[in-house]
Amino acid sequence: MTPNTSAPIPYWRLSSFYFFYYALVGVLVPYWTLYLQHLGYSPYEIGVIAGLLMATRVLAPNIWGWLADRYGNRLSIIRIGSFAAALCFSSIFISTRYQWLVWVVLSFSFFWNAVLAQFEVLTLALLAPQTGRYGLIRQWGSVGFIAAVLALGYVFEWISLSHLPLVIFTLLLLIWLSSLAVPDVAGHKAAPPATSFWLKLRQPSALLFFLVCFLLQVSHGPYYTFYTIYLHDLGYSAGTIGWLWALGVIAEIILFWFARGLLVRISLLNLLAIALALTVVRWYLIGAYPQAISLLLVAQLLHAASFGLAHAVAIEWVGNAFSDSSPGQGQALYSSLSFGAGGALGALLSGSAWQWSAEFTFFGASAIAALGLMVALSLRFVRIRN
Repeated sequence: MTPNTSAPIPYWRLSSFYFFYYALVGVLVPYWTLYLQHLGYSPYEIGVIAGLLMATRVLAPNIWGWLADRYGNRLSIIRIGSFAAALCFSSIFISTRYQWLVWVVLSFSFFWNAVLAQFEVLTLALLAPQTGRYGLIRQWGSVGFIAAVLALGYVFEWISLSHLPLVIFTLLLLIWLSSLAVPDVAGHKAAPPATSFWLKLRQPSALLFFLVCFLLQVSHGPYYTFYTIYLHDLGYSAGTIGWLWALGVIAEIILFWFARGLLVRISLLNLLAIALALTVVRWYLIGAYPQAISLLLVAQLLHAASFGLAHAVAIEWVGNAFSDSSPGQGQALYSSLSFGAGGALGALLSGSAWQWSAEFTFFGASAIAALGLMVALSLRFVRIRN
């Protein structure tokens, strides 16, 4: 894509998309599994459905990323994907039987998970050459997450969780409507030869880096799947749970404010190792001290490292590695291998382990993060070629 540098930046139109997209994440991540528990499903069944929600991120972003890089129809893909996601999710109003829910999750998330990676590329193209303003726009996604998680935390103290699908459907419609307001970028860039992308991917540094991202997200499995249920079963109110989720995202926002300075002053490998080390500590604290609210607060502040810092490093690394080949495919691959494959495996493993011990499930997550840390440290001995 060739940006029109004379055009004003569509700040609020871009920001509104991020706001509604991450507001939906703020509904799904804390409350979707609680809704499934409300329906009477077992931890294993909840883990499977949560895993499917993430598993579509393995395939969908890569398909749409390849199409967008190849044919330059990125905005059309975003709009079609957003509308199709809302349409498919509406079928949940027909039935909430287990097999039907599997269909709902697979169909709507196949389109929904295709949208974000392509919107990231479109946003950077529209901002060029002022890409430094990306953080100012992306922060509205975090604001949307916080608004949703806090609002619903109090709402569900007064109304039944059975209303959750209506909230999700409404946000999916708002995502689609906001995509209609976003302008396209004039001009299209021809796709580079596919071999350049695969040659970069085959480098040992790339393979090890994506393995680290994969293991990091596997370790997040118990948190994204069962954290709300964990706290709810320990007697925490929905409002308190909402504030704990929000605190993590507030810490993430603060990290994004300082991310550029950190990326300039400290090497990517050192930052990645720091993020993994703090992730090990975070999962251990949640598993070992669930009744100590002060330590749970510390654990939530560490979201700045386990997600915020790790994600900032990954975006920078992927941007450097694939800047001259296929940016859409590079972002899609990062999303699919980490949040997709890693998140799906983490959800499935935690669903099985949860029936044995909630605390030891988080200890297992800490061990997986420690394995990721060892792989990250091994990157020091691999020559990195961009």
